[in-house]
Amino acid sequence: MYSIKVDMPRFSCHIDDELKAIYHSKDTVCIWVFKTKVDRNRFVDETARMVKVERENYFSENFG
Repeated sequence: MYSIKVDMPRFSCHIDDELKAIYHSKDTVCIWVFKTKVDRNRFVDETARMVKVERENYFSENFG
């Protein structure tokens, strides 16, 4: 396990973990928040193997 201390916005800590999708690369951590668990699961399934920019575009087009 790795623990990196950051100053997270307080509101993000109160969001149900099942509504978040978290991805990381060597220099970025992205947290997407969804209205439903179904939406979150669809996003995870359909963006598997996409790079960050593709995931961002997919999110904007389908959930933004």
